[in-house]
Amino acid sequence: MRFHWFTPLVTPLILGLALASCAASTSDNGLAEDGDTANQPTVAQPAPETAQVPVVDSVEPVTLLEGLEHPWAMAWLPDGDLLITERPGRLRRVSNGELDPTPIAGVPDVLTVGQGGLLDIALHPQFEDNRWVYFTYAAGTQQANRTQVARARLEGNTLTDWEVIFAVNQDKSGGQHFGSRLLWLPDGTLLVAIGDGGNPPLEVAGDLARNQAQDPQNHLGAVVRLNDDGSVPADNPLLNRSDADPLTWSYGHRNIQGLALDPETGEIWSTEHGARGGDELNLLEPGANFGWPVVTFSEEYSGGPISDQTSRPDMVDPVTYWTPATAPSGLAVYRGDRYPQWQGHLFAGGLVSQDVRRLEVDASGSLVNETPISIGQRVRDVRQGPDGFLYVLTDAANGQLIRLEPSS
Repeated sequence: MRFHWFTPLVTPLILGLALASCAASTSDNGLAEDGDTANQPTVAQPAPETAQVPVVDSVEPVTLLEGLEHPWAMAWLPDGDLLITERPGRLRRVSNGELDPTPIAGVPDVLTVGQGGLLDIALHPQFEDNRWVYFTYAAGTQQANRTQVARARLEGNTLTDWEVIFAVNQDKSGGQHFGSRLLWLPDGTLLVAIGDGGNPPLEVAGDLARNQAQDPQNHLGAVVRLNDDGSVPADNPLLNRSDADPLTWSYGHRNIQGLALDPETGEIWSTEHGARGGDELNLLEPGANFGWPVVTFSEEYSGGPISDQTSRPDMVDPVTYWTPATAPSGLAVYRGDRYPQWQGHLFAGGLVSQDVRRLEVDASGSLVNETPISIGQRVRDVRQGPDGFLYVLTDAANGQLIRLEPSS
């Protein structure tokens, strides 16, 4: 199916202002009432024509492509082509508005079970020079598996030099809670969000898997920070703690599937799944404990609260939480010109809610407005494209690529 990748917006122009009329009164123009014009100021000139800022009150989801099998994430190449991961283990290319029927070669076998498979994708900040593309994926067996990060060079329609640069340091079983979003920081380091391993009765190391999120020595339920080759950054926040893994950047997370940087403020935002309700929007802080499962608004799937605490002074509270659950996946901070009134707003996808939530947060970090944009399908990813539009991937056997176009 073909679509026009860049759609120009028609913006009306403001007409020039009329010349200001001169009056005799000094209260109007500062001139002497006797008409002396020797020191008369210059008459104001019309303002130059400027483009009117379009007012966008709502958007309309427009389907661009379909036929994707459980797409998970997307990334744009410098030439405008779009790369899309499919959870069963394929990497697809969209070029000139068409989905290439042949997947990109060179993706090794991944563990496709439950929520696992080929997951996130991100280009190296210097991709044009080094051609590195980064991936998260599930690896291992159903009895012993983990989230891994690998990089490979994209040459034409083939990946070469596949290299695993990170693997979670604790195996788990089953097919739940792999995470796993990637986010490049301005200093060239890479954040990777890792899920907590799964729901009870699943155990890891003789304890409930979810309790691993409170152990900073364990990557489960953590955000880790890597150099681009997988090594440890010299300024990681817990580097000098004997009870923490040197890659741990934050912990106490359940299952982050939305991770985004605001390029103007430097703020790092995440959305993570709760259990039965209690999904969270968080403003991340290096070295911080975000509470799961000791502090949470979630309830057990069998009923009843997981914890009797929803806040603690030594743990970071969410900016907001959702009960009932939206199952958030995909997150973007908008900094473009297609919807100018939405500068700095967050856009969070929802698998269960089948929408994209537009979230407005004030300078104090408080949520002041939340508006759902109905998609009518499970939303897996939300990204701002290089053309300034927001794009959405839907999670289905016949998944779609959707663009949000201004409708007012």
